[in-house]
Amino acid sequence: MTSNHLPIPVESIEKAIFLIRGHKVMLDADLAELYGVTTGNLNKAVRRNLDRFPPDFMFQLKKEEYESIRFQFGILKKGQHSKYLPRAFTEQGVAMLSSVLRSKRAVQVNIEIMRAFVRLRQILGAHKALERKLEEMEMKYDEQFRVVFEAIRQLMTTPDPPRERIGFEAKEAAAPYGKGAKRK
Repeated sequence: MTSNHLPIPVESIEKAIFLIRGHKVMLDADLAELYGVTTGNLNKAVRRNLDRFPPDFMFQLKKEEYESIRFQFGILKKGQHSKYLPRAFTEQGVAMLSSVLRSKRAVQVNIEIMRAFVRLRQILGAHKALERKLEEMEMKYDEQFRVVFEAIRQLMTTPDPPRERIGFEAKEAAAPYGKGAKRK
């Protein structure tokens, strides 16, 4: 029995989503890796279908933007010596890629990417709701709780440092009764 679910951890997709020019975007090299194609082939497919990618779906990074994310997020190796600046695809642009690439893998990757975008929106929505609640509580309580509220705000705004995943992922689930065990 085969599964339509790709073994792409949502966390790895979420790490590839950047905020550039006020848009959540994914870079062409990251998308190409997920789709299992070269960045050059992905961009060729896009160039052949430029009418499907208006500026709110895709844009090319400026040199300063690319340098900023390279140093900020440590993506020095990938694309370090590329002569072209990367393209950034918004959520709508990523959705359009599945119609341009036309493979089963592209469709499945797009489904996973759309789920990651939805999950990020949910997380941001929950964060904003928490912030509103905190503001309501600050207005309700007097000055003696100010230090507590400031500490909570710092916890909400300080990003966790990126962590490397440790361990391994099993390709197949282990047998429920162990190797060689017999069922009754």
